Amino acid sequence: MKKNNCMYCEAELSKDIKALNKKFLGRNIQQFMCVTCLADFMGCSEEDLLIKIEEFKEQGCTLFL
Repeated sequence: MKKNNCMYCEAELSKDIKALNKKFLGRNIQQFMCVTCLADFMGCSEEDLLIKIEEFKEQGCTLFL
C-alpha cells in the first residue's frame, strides 16, 4: 500500500486530507485515512471535516500550504 492511499479502503488521498490526518492524529503518522474513514473514526460527518480543512487554511496552519 502506498502512502497516498487510505490505510483501510485504499482510496486515493489529496494533500489536504493527508494534512487533516496529521492535524488530528499527529504530525509523525505514517498511514492515513480517506475523509470517509476518518469521519467514521472520529464520529463526525465528512462535511464537518471538509469545513475544518477550510478553517485550518484560513487560520494559516502550515500543514495546509
